[in-house]
Amino acid sequence: MIVVLISGRGSNLRALLDAGLPVSAVISNRADAEGLSLSAARGVTTRVVEHRRHATREAFDAALAAEIDRSAPRLIALAGFMRILTPGFAARYAGRLLNIHPSLLPAFPGLHTHERALAAGVKVHGCTVHFVTAELDHGPIVVQAAVPVLADDDAARLAARVLEQEHVVYPRAVRWFLDGRLDLRNAVVHVKGGDAQLVLPRR
Repeated sequence: MIVVLISGRGSNLRALLDAGLPVSAVISNRADAEGLSLSAARGVTTRVVEHRRHATREAFDAALAAEIDRSAPRLIALAGFMRILTPGFAARYAGRLLNIHPSLLPAFPGLHTHERALAAGVKVHGCTVHFVTAELDHGPIVVQAAVPVLADDDAARLAARVLEQEHVVYPRAVRWFLDGRLDLRNAVVHVKGGDAQLVLPRR
């Protein structure tokens, strides 16, 4: 029912599996991704579509889509998938392609979010689950979690606190989707039933 795309260790994948969500397949663009072993150990089908074997982004995305479609998933969840997807791919799965990003979007799209947050002097940082669109890290926001930026933070300490919240909100957002509770209107997501779409830092 869910296909998860990964490139590395798969910590958010683990959070989805630990939440009992119905992950039917895990696909990685790297054969050495640690998350593949985790998936296999949990009895989840794993596949590899190596981006280096394809001459263009479009060719890679076409091969990736073919693998995804073999599972006929309701939802595709990006979990540390470190490839920029083409507009055509985003359009193909519009409305059923989720991503988790380590910042409070629209702040700090792209890479090195924690370093950039510290350099900017922000006092609150966090993570965002959003629908994927053609524009990188700018799709409609499903849920966000905030963490305070502390005076003695470095990028690693800040990243660790943000990651804890990623593991909270990503399974929540996926469950909302599967339960049919996400209402997307005019590029804004509402949750039927009124569940909070912002997780605030603990006092």
